[in-house]
Amino acid sequence: MFDPILVSLDGSPLAECVLPHVRAMARVCDAKIVLLQVLNKNRADVSTQSIDLINWQINKVEAKRYLQRIGDQLQNSGLRTKANVLEGPVAEEITEFARSQDMKLIILSSHGHSGLRERCIGSITYKIILNAPTSVLLIRAPYVMEQPYRRILVPLDGSWRAENVLSMVALLSSFCKSQIQIVHVVQTPEIARHLPPGQEDIELANRIVVRNQEEAHHYLDEVQMRLPLAGIDIKTHLIISNNAALSIHELVDQEQIDMVVLNAHGYSGISQWPYGNMVNNFILYGKVPLLIVQDLPVKPVIEETSQVSMRMRDHTVH
Repeated sequence: MFDPILVSLDGSPLAECVLPHVRAMARVCDAKIVLLQVLNKNRADVSTQSIDLINWQINKVEAKRYLQRIGDQLQNSGLRTKANVLEGPVAEEITEFARSQDMKLIILSSHGHSGLRERCIGSITYKIILNAPTSVLLIRAPYVMEQPYRRILVPLDGSWRAENVLSMVALLSSFCKSQIQIVHVVQTPEIARHLPPGQEDIELANRIVVRNQEEAHHYLDEVQMRLPLAGIDIKTHLIISNNAALSIHELVDQEQIDMVVLNAHGYSGISQWPYGNMVNNFILYGKVPLLIVQDLPVKPVIEETSQVSMRMRDHTVH
């Protein structure tokens, strides 16, 4: 399903936290691994002296040797690899390479050479994700994977688009012997806030919740019977909450989830943006590896980074 896989490295130990996940995903998908390092002469921490022609060539040779070493390690594990060194703006070069080479998955570390100064996610990683023309696996540096994906959480909002992930999740579960946990959140209706809610308002909201809860139970039962999930260890969660994202983050902690899998868009996803609001929330604030399965081509949106990060709202059951 994800073949070939693009792995972006910058030579830092933080970026290398992706390598156990690279091995796991490549085996699951029987995929070729393409290693990529981009050298940027305009990087702020590179001195003027280091970008003269001779030193620049030395940097390129060192980058090739570095990728060769990583490639040899992966090949010794029985995996197929190829290495590339490019020059230019890092985020732009990576996304354009992924697009031109028809990569099916990009695996990224949340932080790299610049360290953990940026709390949630590095700015370059964020730009790459927002412009990625394909699916993305985001690893939280310095996350260490002890055992491949024992518990995988799949939030579903009742839409066929969100269910686009089920085939990949079933493949992961079959290979890694994972338990799949499916969560569906029924949101409490918002009542006009200019006055305290009256008894009639409260009763109406409760009726809506009960109705959606009944439908959600049927939905979760039906999803478990889908062909891709046959024979898989599945656990379901039905949560009633006025904040879907917060409830799912809490569930990740409670259930000791090893990976969250989300489709790029759900019930109310808008195609002009690369991701829906739930995905944006987990990109910025998630704590465990996040697999985003892209269902639509993504337009370049580097210039819209700050605006997209603000477009977060919760979904409801219809």
